Amino acid sequence: MTSDQKTSSTQFRVAHGEGKFLVLPNAWDAASARIVESCGALAIATTSAAISWAHGVPDGEHLSRDALLSTVREIVRAVRLPVSVDFEAGYASAAPAIADGLSALIDVGAVGINLEDGNSAPSSLAAKIEVARTVAARTGVDLFVNARTDVYLHQLVPAERRVEEALSRAKLYRDAGCDGLFVPAVVQSSDIQVIARECQLPLNVLARPTLPPADELKRLGVRRLSVGGALALAAHGRVRRLAKQLIEEGSFAAMYEEAFTHPEMNELSKLGPR
Repeated sequence: MTSDQKTSSTQFRVAHGEGKFLVLPNAWDAASARIVESCGALAIATTSAAISWAHGVPDGEHLSRDALLSTVREIVRAVRLPVSVDFEAGYASAAPAIADGLSALIDVGAVGINLEDGNSAPSSLAAKIEVARTVAARTGVDLFVNARTDVYLHQLVPAERRVEEALSRAKLYRDAGCDGLFVPAVVQSSDIQVIARECQLPLNVLARPTLPPADELKRLGVRRLSVGGALALAAHGRVRRLAKQLIEEGSFAAMYEEAFTHPEMNELSKLGPR
């Protein structure tokens, strides 16, 4: 562990503290991470979906672990902020098998991870969290482990039982040693407030069109807001529209409306103190 990594891990943990509200516009490569940093973000979080798409494969651990590590290494090199990595389900079904990948992520500079339960038994994620804590202790990095539960995203139980199920999993994951709880697809203010109050962990929610605005989320007790692949989807959607205009209409003026200039991108891409 380097002194920079120790500082980053401390900064990242402090950003989740009582009364804090951490906004994470998720990045997928060095350029997007640098842009997010330049906009005033306090940390960088990756999105597995957008990194996968950038490599021409679907989301869902279709990306090779080596490709993920290479991307994270480039992001860490490019920014001066704490970097947290979406490690999906750990690239393994058995908990002990995630240890090597976690060690490699820490080696390239990550100070936080997301681990998800998906459709697996909650006990599986709990065991992976325990492995993550062991690996972090061995490496000396204060790794922030954000436990993602897909109770809402995958509609694992009927709507009336989702708060109860999310809180049950939160206790299991908290006892295993996680540091935060991520509940993507929860959007109702009443559910968010109860989960934030009762989970005894910093609550992370995912931006959705029907999610309350940031000020309201903070009032409800949310500590972390991320956007997943939404920024990448917006960027790719704009590329599609501009490419179609160019190909079908021969029009290219719109390309320059919100574009960086070439010198701006070169300046943004320089390494060193900023």
